Amino acid sequence: LFLLYETAAGYALFEREEYDEIGGELEQVQAAIADYERFATLLKMKAYQPFKTAEEALKNIFAISKGEVTETLQEFLESYLPKVKSKKKQKFQLGIADKIIGPQISEKTGYTTSTNETIREIFRGIRTHFNRFSKKITESDIKQAQLGLAHAFSRNKVQHDVNRQDKPIIQVIALIEQMDKNINTFAMRLKEWFSWHFPELAKIVTDNSIYAQLVHLIENRENINEALLPKLEEITLDEEKAKEIIEANNASMGQDISENDTAQIKMFSSRIVEMANYRTSLGEYLHNRMLNVAPNLSALIGDNVGAKLISQAGSLVNLAKYPASTIQILGAEKALFRSLKSGGNTPKYGIIYNSSFISRAGIKNKGKISRYIANKLAIAARFDQFALIPNTKMGEALKEQVEERLRFFASGDKPKTNRDVMASVLEELKADGLYATAEETAKEEADQSEEEEAPKKKSKKDKKEKKSKKSKKRKHSEMEEQDVEAKDTSEKKKKKKKSKKAKVDDEE
Repeated sequence: LFLLYETAAGYALFEREEYDEIGGELEQVQAAIADYERFATLLKMKAYQPFKTAEEALKNIFAISKGEVTETLQEFLESYLPKVKSKKKQKFQLGIADKIIGPQISEKTGYTTSTNETIREIFRGIRTHFNRFSKKITESDIKQAQLGLAHAFSRNKVQHDVNRQDKPIIQVIALIEQMDKNINTFAMRLKEWFSWHFPELAKIVTDNSIYAQLVHLIENRENINEALLPKLEEITLDEEKAKEIIEANNASMGQDISENDTAQIKMFSSRIVEMANYRTSLGEYLHNRMLNVAPNLSALIGDNVGAKLISQAGSLVNLAKYPASTIQILGAEKALFRSLKSGGNTPKYGIIYNSSFISRAGIKNKGKISRYIANKLAIAARFDQFALIPNTKMGEALKEQVEERLRFFASGDKPKTNRDVMASVLEELKADGLYATAEETAKEEADQSEEEEAPKKKSKKDKKEKKSKKSKKRKHSEMEEQDVEAKDTSEKKKKKKKSKKAKVDDEE
């Protein structure tokens, strides 16, 4: 039995010489874990390969968490495990802590893996006494590596596209709800305060923001006259209301207030106006954020309700995982559990009750339309989560389906089938280049890899040609040198012969 143990510092391979697969030796292992000396008799460390850099450690641990085998792990196993020709002839077992990585190890290396309760207990003992098995690494080194890798792993996990993060949506919708409550509370307090001076204004103007702006403009009832009419029309956006304010002022039953009261009321109204303006800017920010993160959800049910659904689910990923039945009652959990406990009727809707679709449906059809909307919301959330390029085509088509369903409840007009609507939307997405199947994406990736490999192959060919040219030049130069040397030697020999002949002639 061999055991693959992954640490923050590297890979380790342990060997257990005798292993009873049927009995499992579970009790023996559990008894030996507490004592290192007893546990060391059960197994020994065969190999340990540390990571060279922090980037390599992060790459390997991140791959293991996803059930993938890196080249480092593959080389480590192939170099230290006995070689096997086929899985049937494998005479040992490779124990792993997590069975997710087992199929990948079998595919890449050919080794079959196993995991059971006994193997998990052995890994527990290895984690406890690992620093005593390895003399190359201390306990402080392991803790330091674990801390650094944990920080890097967490940063890598939460690192997404900045424009498609859904966490700001959760914070913004919570802030908007809180600001709406605060603005309503402050506006109610302002109306009670200013109504002692001008009570008729609260009956004419019901909008909180417009009321605060009018109070800030008027300050005192004595300032209202015909010259103020254009400014009143600009704030109220209604000429009749502006004239009605002037007429009500002439016959007002309010009491006079002091200058100090007027100053405090004006300051308080300015704060409410600022809050209302900030609330408007937050609404615009939420709309832009929803267009980037969940455009189909926003097109189907609106920014506020869509953001509340994401907030209630915790994230867009969780919302995409939920079935339609769960989305239907999101936000009504208390009523659901109360009905289950008491045996009463379960709620028909939760947050989606704030949608205009349900208010437009009849009393008998509210449950039906809520189920239908929840179904479409599930589709929209999944498109938003898994679409590479955000677009609103699917959300607009789903919204049109809901409208057709409402008309069907009202007049009996048959709506389009879901199959026809989905097919038409997919055709539009394909025409605009926003939709691709898994086969097409695989082909594109293969083509890209071939394009990337092509220059490499060309460069290799060029290198070979250069080498061959260089070798030819060297051979040619060597041949020339040899020819020159041969000529020199032949000339020297001829000179020697001539000199010998000359000597012989002289002697004669």
